Amino acid sequence: MKRKKLWIAILVVIILVGSFFAFVEFKKNSVENNVVEYLTTEKNMSEDEIVSSKPFIANLSGNKNFMVSIKLKNDAKTYYYYQNEDNKIIMESYTEDGEEHVVDE
Repeated sequence: MKRKKLWIAILVVIILVGSFFAFVEFKKNSVENNVVEYLTTEKNMSEDEIVSSKPFIANLSGNKNFMVSIKLKNDAKTYYYYQNEDNKIIMESYTEDGEEHVVDE
């Protein structure tokens, strides 16, 4: 009986931890897809112009915690976007020659 309770407790912990990591991955991928869609529809960029898009955890507060870095063809800058609480895509900053320039404060 004690062994069964132990296995149930271990299973519950595994499910909770797995759910957390699944949520984080889902959120990162969701923001990445929304940023790419925003750039292609609202900013009229073709997907060929986007060299890379990488979602990451920025360790900032609120929705700025989940950001996406965007590199464009023929552009040395790296742009950083997030999705605010109104689901709008916001450019937070960009880097050029290793120097960060904050756009949204």
